[in-house]
Amino acid sequence: AFGKQIQAKLLDLNYFLVGAGAIGCEMLKNWALMGVGCGPGGKVHVTDMDRIEKSNLSRQFLFRNSDIDEFKSATAARAARAMNSSMNVVPYQEKVGADTEHIFGDDFYDALSGVCTALDNVEARLYVDQRCVFYRLPLLESGTLGTKGNTQVVVPHLTENYGATRDPPEKSIPVCTLKNFPNQIQHTLQWARDYFEGAFRQQAEDVNAYLTDDDYLGTLAGQQNTKLETLRSVHKALVEDRPVRFEDCVTWARLAFEDLFDNQIRQLLHNFPEDQVTSGGAKFWSGSKRCPKPLAFDADAECEDANMRNHLDFVVAAANLRASVYGIKGRTDEEYFRSALKNVIVPDFVPREGVKIAANDAEAKENEESGGGGGGDMEDVDAECDRILASLPKPSELAGFKLNPVDFDKDVDEHMRFVTACSNLRALNYSIPTEDVHRSRAIAGRIIPAIATTTALVAGLVCLELYKIVGTAGRDLKIDALKNGFVNLAVPFMTLSEPTAPSTTKAVLKGKEWNWTAWDSIDMNMGDITLREFVTYFEKEYNLEVTMLSQGVSILFSFFANKKKVEERMKMKMSDVVRSVGKKEFPPNQLFIIFELIANDITTDEEVEIPYVKFRFR
Repeated sequence: AFGKQIQAKLLDLNYFLVGAGAIGCEMLKNWALMGVGCGPGGKVHVTDMDRIEKSNLSRQFLFRNSDIDEFKSATAARAARAMNSSMNVVPYQEKVGADTEHIFGDDFYDALSGVCTALDNVEARLYVDQRCVFYRLPLLESGTLGTKGNTQVVVPHLTENYGATRDPPEKSIPVCTLKNFPNQIQHTLQWARDYFEGAFRQQAEDVNAYLTDDDYLGTLAGQQNTKLETLRSVHKALVEDRPVRFEDCVTWARLAFEDLFDNQIRQLLHNFPEDQVTSGGAKFWSGSKRCPKPLAFDADAECEDANMRNHLDFVVAAANLRASVYGIKGRTDEEYFRSALKNVIVPDFVPREGVKIAANDAEAKENEESGGGGGGDMEDVDAECDRILASLPKPSELAGFKLNPVDFDKDVDEHMRFVTACSNLRALNYSIPTEDVHRSRAIAGRIIPAIATTTALVAGLVCLELYKIVGTAGRDLKIDALKNGFVNLAVPFMTLSEPTAPSTTKAVLKGKEWNWTAWDSIDMNMGDITLREFVTYFEKEYNLEVTMLSQGVSILFSFFANKKKVEERMKMKMSDVVRSVGKKEFPPNQLFIIFELIANDITTDEEVEIPYVKFRFR
């Protein structure tokens, strides 16, 4: 029954809220009103690396116009304290991941009562889930998609963890549809995104790798199908198309327009004329295959959105992005561009013979497997690669020079203006209706607008499960008392179901059966013992002979290893063995080392499958 005792437990909870967006705001509001972390021993940690944007205000209700450009976590924490001044809330602006384990490490998780995620991507959820499994912490998970919402409660040893089941991967757009036969704006936007990545990020990263990687040739040798294409790209960036002034960036952008929206379309129509028929006698350009038409550049070309002039906007955005990659100062004044464009000499199009264009996905795959973009046999490719390498400036000649790769961000206006113009021009090629920047941003970022009602509902369902976990402190909690929720307010539909119990693995140790789950580990809290003591412990406690021991990617001990080396390590402390083999120091806040081992039953000599070892060395 709910009363003073449960309320006292809520006050002293130490919870970690990952994300301070729509669900995160609702959760903090609920917790402030419930009293979570509001006692002398309680605390709420909230982290979110994003800043507040104007588009957030409609659904992330703890934020106001005056908060735009402030960090979400700090602003949400301040708003929660305004509702309940006793709330001990600590904001962070860090991503939760392997690179921030010096902040969110063993000592941090050791002090927590549980974790609540308010995330928008599966990768981050899976990482947090693994942390919760390792530290055996309850996890409250939720998500929304428009009018749809779901909640999942994860309790150590009682339910399966979040990562135990996965949704099937999203269907991707076929390669040949993207490259040559788009029929929807989604196709042209994805194509524009891919071009952005190649032109403003990948090429710059390839150049930087060439300039800084001492074993660049070795790395390149492992990329047989793409190495020629990579070297051609590096040669273009450092020799053929390397800009010195901003005018060079404008020229590059204008020629890119010609290549993408005129020349490539003319080449496609050269390979597959408008009146082409298939081997079965049907029209090639029919059904989902739209016959394209080339675009002639026109700086005055208007489009449906008065703020988007696709031709000029493409050149302005592309030139400025190109300039930022090379560290050249950009500019956006229209008069300058109109004047500079008059001086650009655009070569006439000449169709190339022998160019293979895949008519379907099967042909695209075949081309790829036969070395598609590189062309020719292996010897020809290697010879061409050697020729290009010889013509490149030596890294020593460009000491200190590097390019600045641009990571696409849907919330950066310059990025979206380029992607929108690029997508719309491609759409005009194929007579597909164009979209404005706002709608393109939503499609390119795969944004389905969040609805405040759905967000409030899932946050409320999560808090009901929190009451159950706190109310029983895990002792008398039964799986049928917990509920995962699935809702769709548009139908309307709502169902609550019991979580699934964790799957078990059977092991027989010293004649006794042990059914262990993902939540289990062999915990060793004996201090930093030697490798010999470690191996002896498994012999005495579990009747197991350790045949191989690893930590991460490093093998620390194995029955087939050099006997002299094994004997040396047997005398070393476990942490020293890991340092010696892995050549890395432990962060000061790390308390545990994870060991994986293969072991045989000493009596039967059969391999026994056991969980990982959680070794506390500090």
